[in-house]
Amino acid sequence: MSARSDQPFSGALYRLYTRRLRRRLDPQTVPHHIAMMIDGNRRWARQLGYATPAHGHRAGAAKMREFLGWCDELGIGVVSLYLLSADNLRKRDSAELADLIEIIGELADALSHEGNWRVKHVGRAEILPSELARVLADAEERTRSHTGLHVNLAVGYGGRNEIVDAVRSILAQHDASGGTMEDLAAHLTPEMIGEHLYTGGQPDPDLVIRTSGEQRLSDFLLWQSAHSEFYFVEALGPDLRQVDFLRAIRDYADRDRRFGR
Repeated sequence: MSARSDQPFSGALYRLYTRRLRRRLDPQTVPHHIAMMIDGNRRWARQLGYATPAHGHRAGAAKMREFLGWCDELGIGVVSLYLLSADNLRKRDSAELADLIEIIGELADALSHEGNWRVKHVGRAEILPSELARVLADAEERTRSHTGLHVNLAVGYGGRNEIVDAVRSILAQHDASGGTMEDLAAHLTPEMIGEHLYTGGQPDPDLVIRTSGEQRLSDFLLWQSAHSEFYFVEALGPDLRQVDFLRAIRDYADRDRRFGR
């Protein structure tokens, strides 16, 4: 599904329409886990004439804090944010990457002080700059006992890497228990692999949202999104509005989820 943003409402009309959308949502049909791919930050900065992409990334980070607040208000339990891929670490311009790493660190730290939210890093910490890895680990530890909105920060993340890491974890665990390869092959299940993913123990995402009109998964939650619903928004990341979000939730609620049946 792809949605194009309308021309801006007037302030009063926008607030009225937003409240109307929220009232019409049935809490029973709201997704439990939303995965968000914020895209278009660099294009946003370029279109507004900023000298560097950092302005767009900073605006995108601010929008993600706002987005998490919208999710929390609706009672959504888990949100996964795709902030920095393993590919980004190899391919992005070094100056842009340095700015982005600083912005992600600031976001993670801020979220760890946001009420009762719980922050978890998903991705390979060993490929990150040591300072960013430390900030993410501190945010996770600081919020470990929190019971509110669970926020996964996908940083240094790759879906294929995650599956490889899960299989390696299973092999190591099985070897430590003295099991044979034949026994493992006979008993290996999708559920076992799921337990060893970075998101082990969490529900799979019900809804995956991507901004900027791009319609691809980009190596995000490949295993977990096997039965997810997808919603694509034309708005660039920093321009995402609450009404765009509520329309995505409304669209999700109207779908007949088949789960492969």
